[in-house]
Amino acid sequence: MQLSKKHRKKLVVGASLLALAGTSHAAAPSTEELEKKIEALQAAVDSLKQQLQAQKTATAPTPAPAVVATAPAASAEGDVDPASQTATRQDIDGLRADLENYKYQQQHDHDTAQALTLRNTNINGTIQTRYAVDTPAVSGGAASPSSPRNSGFSIPLALVSFSGSLYKDYKEGRNLDYRLQLGYAQSSPPSANAYFNVQDAYLRYSPVPSGGDLENPIFNLTLGQQLLPFGLEIQTDESLRPVINNAQFLNGTGLGFRQIGLVARGDFSPNVDYSSNYRAPLFEYAIGVVNGSGPNVQDNNNNKGFVARATYTLPVDYTSWLRELKIGASYYQGGLSLLNGTTAVNPLGYDHFYGVDVYYNHFPFGATYEYVQARNKDAISGVGTPGVKGTSQTLTAFYTWGEQFLNSSKSQAKYDDYWPKSYQAFARWDQWNPNVDLSAAKSAKSTIATVGLNVFFAQTTKFQLNLNRYLYENAAVANPATKSDISELLAQFQFGF
Repeated sequence: MQLSKKHRKKLVVGASLLALAGTSHAAAPSTEELEKKIEALQAAVDSLKQQLQAQKTATAPTPAPAVVATAPAASAEGDVDPASQTATRQDIDGLRADLENYKYQQQHDHDTAQALTLRNTNINGTIQTRYAVDTPAVSGGAASPSSPRNSGFSIPLALVSFSGSLYKDYKEGRNLDYRLQLGYAQSSPPSANAYFNVQDAYLRYSPVPSGGDLENPIFNLTLGQQLLPFGLEIQTDESLRPVINNAQFLNGTGLGFRQIGLVARGDFSPNVDYSSNYRAPLFEYAIGVVNGSGPNVQDNNNNKGFVARATYTLPVDYTSWLRELKIGASYYQGGLSLLNGTTAVNPLGYDHFYGVDVYYNHFPFGATYEYVQARNKDAISGVGTPGVKGTSQTLTAFYTWGEQFLNSSKSQAKYDDYWPKSYQAFARWDQWNPNVDLSAAKSAKSTIATVGLNVFFAQTTKFQLNLNRYLYENAAVANPATKSDISELLAQFQFGF
């Protein structure tokens, strides 16, 4: 069918407008992509102006090069006259108006619907909501007055973190990264006041080039407030730890508190399997110096804390059943300012902590064991009798089934927030004895036996069910609140963004 000249012009302009509309309905581009698109459209407008000027001055009409979208090729019954595709001033003015509208809409969306930062920033968070049932009844908590309770709701943890790169080295990987994490956690002993404090606040620099190659060793320096590189329990991320409660020794020794200082971490001789995106360094190490006074406070003496850790991973293939078998050793010495009597300060107090651990995680099976020994010159974390020796043992075994943690599932494209479900059953035995030299009649040794089930929904969401049995060698000393053993059922929903 032969089209008239008027219909052909409308078809050309319509195709141009449809191209613009399609661009505006796509996902919001980045600022750099938006600038490139605007420059391309502006170049098209300038080209159309030149064509219109050439048409006015030319003695004979000549076909102009195709700049804007053209109508589909005509059928064999007749060809489209190239001269009929020349744009008019009205076409150019309409395109210019559409371009200005497009620029305004993109800038409006950028100003009103996007968070603006001076640097590229990733925002993450974790929230826990919990329901607990205890037998016999436990303390009523921070409210005053209070009565013993058998059950209750709580929000034990809420975290929000900001991380990114102050300098991104795309060639050699010498990045300067940062991290700021703010967190709320229930205080111990419980308090009616809720605090949202700084937890992680550090800069991390990689002075050794890695270039993104998995076979290259890693080395970085972390300056600021951070967790100590000691053992397994301290460094396990909240979203990955199978149990709801921490191991007892974290609070009993104070090792679970963040410290301010400088820590160097690295590894060498990694075993790499590119087909499975697997990397396991033969040796990993960390060494650092910190204040030793805890988080968000200045150092209160001239004594510094020293921490060191080394791990060895069995050098086997990815298909071996011994894959991810890792043995580690840790040491920490912290300086304390303790009261000598009631007023005088004794600046010579020291804590010494030694730890060994074994980690094995070969999907679907896994197990961890950690032994920690606390020795002190004056008192563990300033509490107790000089010369106290404390010990802790933590054993965890778990079995996971489902698809969420399979590499084949991780690499698949997923619709919306769909994520394959996984289930994890586990058992834990956790024992802490703050003074091994005391007799059974005076001992504060406590043991927690736990069985539980974790259900992983989305990538950052899981439901946890733990049944705890608290056993005390001498309940009157270790648990003076009830002076008896406790059975506890915990149900917790943990979700992140």
